[in-house]
Amino acid sequence: MIKLTAILAITSLPFITNAQEKEVTFSLGLTSDQFFGVAPNVAMEYKLSEKIGVSAYGIFWGAGTGAAWGNWTEFGGGVNLYLAEGVTLNPNLGFTFGNLLSKGGSDGQLGGIAGDGIVPNLFFNVDIPKFESEIYAGYYAPLRDKAPEDGSTLAYLHYWANAGYKVSDAFSFGAHFEHLKRTKDDVGGQADYFQWLGPYVQFNAGKMGSFIRLSAGPEIKNDLQPKDSFYKLSTGFSF
Repeated sequence: MIKLTAILAITSLPFITNAQEKEVTFSLGLTSDQFFGVAPNVAMEYKLSEKIGVSAYGIFWGAGTGAAWGNWTEFGGGVNLYLAEGVTLNPNLGFTFGNLLSKGGSDGQLGGIAGDGIVPNLFFNVDIPKFESEIYAGYYAPLRDKAPEDGSTLAYLHYWANAGYKVSDAFSFGAHFEHLKRTKDDVGGQADYFQWLGPYVQFNAGKMGSFIRLSAGPEIKNDLQPKDSFYKLSTGFSF
């Protein structure tokens, strides 16, 4: 726990030293899908120059399915690199709090611990006049081993990619692919939790950068409980 506290303190240092001098943005988002349920998320960025910013984020997984994983929570930070006009790369290092990774979710809602897992992840975004795209990849690995004798720590790979055409400032559409895979389980083995591909439609409002997006399509693979379709609703705003 002391090591984790030190890591978080070091991660937060750039925000403390630059918060009062640099441009600050704050974003609030909300997603809902068939696997995670409802998951609010927040993000902040302190822009240090035209080319780089430092960022922090949090995901409240416990608002949905994650309530059964010790009120699963994710927090992290990183840098936002402005590669070109409308093109950014945002690598982060996150940490989870709960029991899904370190205990395999073995003791349910009351079993959460700090330092459950570590999450290296990155976003690649393109936002230019007629085109938009986002690529995300994150690896969820256990930071501690608290699994029972007949259980196992767990690890997951979660990634997605989407791309779309901007019809106007108010409307865009495109395609979305997403995959969640359990990569480590000494008892149950690897498994594809979901893999799906489908179209999306998005409506935008310039005020506070608000939007609403619906993505849906056929499920390609599911080793747990196969279904014929998958869907996700997302919304958010920034200021």
